[in-house]
Amino acid sequence: MSPNPDEAQRPRRLPRSQFAHFQTIETRWMDNDVYGHVNNVVHYSLFDTAVNRTLIEAGVLDIHGGSVIGLVVHTQCHYFDSIAFPQTVHAGLRVDHLGRSSVRYELGLFADDTPLAAAVGQFTHVYVDRATRRPVPLPPALRTALESLSRKPA
Repeated sequence: MSPNPDEAQRPRRLPRSQFAHFQTIETRWMDNDVYGHVNNVVHYSLFDTAVNRTLIEAGVLDIHGGSVIGLVVHTQCHYFDSIAFPQTVHAGLRVDHLGRSSVRYELGLFADDTPLAAAVGQFTHVYVDRATRRPVPLPPALRTALESLSRKPA
């Protein structure tokens, strides 16, 4: 029997070992929806928080005065398990692709101490000049910080 081509493309839950860096983010009461779990749109906010907090803490992103800013051009998320308030989310982060002016992150959201991600997503930034909004090469310090977050081997 030949392998099912859809199986190779099917998203999979990832373990913590697949991520280079983690940010801890507390869920909030308002994150839960009427079904009693964190609403799907909150996952995207968690991705955004994990990426930007990591870059700010590394000293390579100045959200208020930097001449270069990252604009989100793509996001996606695959959901595997629920997250709910009051849980702590450990957002795993790795750089999946580093281009001239862009970076694609892969993120995993882990509820409390679970070994496998409740959600796995991608988040792509294109870096642009703050004034013109035209793509620019990644500044050297940013590129170095992003390289340190490179994808771990499978």
